[in-house]
Amino acid sequence: MKTQYQAMGISEEVYRFGETALAGLKERFEQIDETAEYNQLKVLRAMQENKVSEACLYGTTGYGYNDLGRETLEKVYASLFHAEDALVRPQITCGTHALALALMSNLRPGDELLSPVGKPYDTLEEVIGIRPSKGSLAEYGITYRQVDLLSGGGFDYENIAKAVNERTRLVTIQRSKGYQTRPTLSVERIGELIAFIKKQKPDVICMVDNCYGEFVERLEPTDVGADMVVGSLIKNPGGGLAPVGGYLAGKKECIENAAYRLTSPGLGKEVGASLAALPSFYQGLFLAPTVTAGALKGAVFAANLYEQLGFDVLPNGSESRHDIIQAVTFHDPDGVIAFCQGIQAAAPVDSFVVPEPWDMPGYDSKVIMAAGAFVSGSSIELSADGPLRPPYTVYFQGGLTWQHAKFGILKTVQNLVEKGLIRALPS
Repeated sequence: MKTQYQAMGISEEVYRFGETALAGLKERFEQIDETAEYNQLKVLRAMQENKVSEACLYGTTGYGYNDLGRETLEKVYASLFHAEDALVRPQITCGTHALALALMSNLRPGDELLSPVGKPYDTLEEVIGIRPSKGSLAEYGITYRQVDLLSGGGFDYENIAKAVNERTRLVTIQRSKGYQTRPTLSVERIGELIAFIKKQKPDVICMVDNCYGEFVERLEPTDVGADMVVGSLIKNPGGGLAPVGGYLAGKKECIENAAYRLTSPGLGKEVGASLAALPSFYQGLFLAPTVTAGALKGAVFAANLYEQLGFDVLPNGSESRHDIIQAVTFHDPDGVIAFCQGIQAAAPVDSFVVPEPWDMPGYDSKVIMAAGAFVSGSSIELSADGPLRPPYTVYFQGGLTWQHAKFGILKTVQNLVEKGLIRALPS
C-alpha cells in the first residue's frame, strides 16, 4: 500500500503521518457507517413505498406532461423528508437557484425576510439585495433583517424576538457555515430555533438551506419543524451521479408556490421534461447515504491531520459533525492556494490543471476552487474552495469514496510540505 501511495507522489513521511492519525479514528468511522446504514434503509423504504418501477427511469421531452418518473421521484423526496410535497427538477440549476426560487415564490412585496443565524452565503447576497443586483428581492420591495450569532456561536434569542414583526413572512436558516468560521447547525439546534420563532409568530415560514447536510444525521430539518428544506443535487442527495438539479421539500403550499415560479402560473408542476436525467437522479439518491459517509470520513480525517499540524480547524477533530464541510484556517493566502492545488492534483479529471484565484460571479472577492470532477462544480466530489480574504480559510468537502478523500487530503499535506508551508510533521 505504501508503495502505491509513493507512486502517486505521497512521501513515506506523509503516508506514515496519515496512517498514525487514521489508527485513532476507527470508532468515529463506525458511527458514520451506522448512520449511513440507517439512512440507506430510509431511502430504500421511500422508494419501495412509492412503487418506483422501471418505467420511472424513462424520461420525457417537450412539455413533460404525465412524467411518471418525475412525479414518483418527487413523492420519494416528500416521503424521505416527511414532507407534504417536493419539487425535484433538472431545471433548477444549482443550490443558489433553488434557494432563490424558494424565497421569490413565497415572499411578496412588503414582506420581510429574516436570517436569525447571521450573514447568508455569499451568492445569496445578490439574491436578497444586500449587494445590489438585477432582479433581487430588494427590487421587489422585500426587506431583509439579520440577527448575528453570539460570539460563541449561540442564537441571540433576545434580539431574534425583537426582530420578528408583523411583516416577517419567511425566516431563512443556513445549516452549513458557508464562507464563515461559525459552527454548522445540528438538526437538533435548528429544531430549537424554529420552535422559538414559531412561538413569536406561528404563521411564519421557516426555510432551511440544507446544502451539505443531507444524510449526515438520521433526522432532517423537516423532522423538527422546518416548513421547507432546500438543496442541490450536485451535493449530497445526488450521490455524485446527478448531472444537475435541485430540490425543495416541505409544506404543500410552499412547494406549489415554488412550482408556479419555476415554470409559469397555471402550469406549475405539470410541465418540465426530465429528458435523460431520471436514472442518475434515482440511482444517485440511492447511493447518497454511503457517498455522504465517505465524504464525512474524509472531513474527519482532514480535521485530525490539520489539527495536529497546528492549524485552526472547524469542526475540530473530535466534535460531532452536521455537514460534510471541513474548514482549515491558514492566516495566509499561500496556504489556501497550496491546499486547493493539492486537491486538484488528486482529481481523476483535470489533475494536471493548476487552479488560481479569480473573480467568480456572485462573490465579492477572488475565489479559488479545486474540483476535478465528473460533474462540473459537483461539491459532493472531492473539492475545495475559499475566498482570498482574511483569515484565509479553505473549505474542503466531498469525495465519492473515502479512499479518494483520504488520498486528496494526503496530497494537500504533501503539497504544503513541498512548498515549505509545513516545516515538520508530528513524529
